Amino acid sequence: MTDRRWRPGQTVVERFHRPDGSIGQVHPLRVLADDGRVLLAWLPAGTPIVGSRLADGRELREAPLDQRFRIPRVPVPDFWHRTSTLRRIAEDEWSSVWWFFDAAGEFKNWYVNLEVPLGRNPAGVDRIDGVLDVVVERDGTWRWDDEDEAEAAIEVGRLTLEQFDRLRVEGERIGALAERGAYPFDGTDTDFRPDPGWPVPELPPGLLASLSPRSGEGSAPARR
Repeated sequence: MTDRRWRPGQTVVERFHRPDGSIGQVHPLRVLADDGRVLLAWLPAGTPIVGSRLADGRELREAPLDQRFRIPRVPVPDFWHRTSTLRRIAEDEWSSVWWFFDAAGEFKNWYVNLEVPLGRNPAGVDRIDGVLDVVVERDGTWRWDDEDEAEAAIEVGRLTLEQFDRLRVEGERIGALAERGAYPFDGTDTDFRPDPGWPVPELPPGLLASLSPRSGEGSAPARR
């Protein structure tokens, strides 16, 4: 546990690092609760983010799989699309759990982003996206997501086999929780509604311009 904590209502940023040390995507989050180990935060649809795009101008999903982790990437201004997310980010876990809510505010399902935790910084949390993910439905059934991307990432060194094995173990742990209907898949916070008076979280001024344009073979979560 760190001595760095944030108060409810503060805005922090979640930064997704690439293996070369550069920053990929950056998401501003409104803090709901934080005990120094587990951060619970909110990212509504329409929030400005720093996204990633291939250096040739294509979006990540537009490139064939065999090119997706080989072509350099650059940071671009973007928005978080379609779903709003409540995120639980624990410092010592190789995943973060996202509650997805539709445009009407109704809970859809959970998306578990498998990640390598890198600790906290004064402005937020640092992670490496693990490419492989887990989708958990409302009834507790679950499945792997982006397995093909994970294999492609390993081929080019984006993930090591050791990291991939650790991420698979984490995914299995998550799946076991889902099958038992255990927290966080027990219905907790599925009725969450944000305060209608909350403004959209904002990125720190000048953040996009400050990010290095260096290319990297990394990936951050696709826009949702």
